[in-house]
Amino acid sequence: MEPPPHILVVDDDREIRDLLSKFLERQSCRVTAARDAREARRLWPLGRYHLVVLDLMLPGESGLDFARWLRAQSDVPIVMLTAMSEETDRIVGLELGADDYVAKPFNPRELLARIRAVLRRANGESGSSQEPPPKAIRFANWTLEPARRRLLNPDGVEVPLTGGEYELLMVLVERPNRVLTRDMLMDLLRGRQAGPFDRAIDVAVSRLRRKLEDDGRNPSLIKTVRGGGYVLAATVDKSERTDDAAQEPAGEPARDAIG
Repeated sequence: MEPPPHILVVDDDREIRDLLSKFLERQSCRVTAARDAREARRLWPLGRYHLVVLDLMLPGESGLDFARWLRAQSDVPIVMLTAMSEETDRIVGLELGADDYVAKPFNPRELLARIRAVLRRANGESGSSQEPPPKAIRFANWTLEPARRRLLNPDGVEVPLTGGEYELLMVLVERPNRVLTRDMLMDLLRGRQAGPFDRAIDVAVSRLRRKLEDDGRNPSLIKTVRGGGYVLAATVDKSERTDDAAQEPAGEPARDAIG
């Protein structure tokens, strides 16, 4: 029997910390809570955390600064808590490697759904029965190993990917030379529609281009289709092919309870 996921909640609002801790513990999670980045830094080496729920508006050291520090220590998944008006900070957080975000006020069940989805992606689970993944996927001299969630550059050197970057790359290599709109990518990755000002996909693509050494100003691998979306312009070879049919995204819970 696998141990329950250990979640680090970092939020300066005591009521939110207590409510989230109690709610997540009722959902079979182990929770450690910190009131600010300083306390979170102290707690970090004391436990093995599977995911961090991080408020961006922290006193003293900001949540963005802590996320930057955390990314230098680990690839642990991060789910950000942001105010509805914090679009710029949300974009910066995604650029730093956060895996998802939930805007305040939020429904705790929505946050739980996000946490579970991020943990599934981090563990290489799809949430539905599928054939075993191919041993290797090769494109433009790069190699992706799904079983090990590894990306190797043309020289065979591993390039670290966050959970979100890996999932985005998998979506693209499973649908090469096919234009994928932002809404399609949001559905495939997160099971939700992108809002009119949501640049999460653009940020994720930009981050992935940097990992793939693809010139953002004149990309040759992940190309931008004006008014359309993105396309992986490469021939993809799989050592053991699997069905690449898109999975139906889950519906989005309402967000109206905490914050």
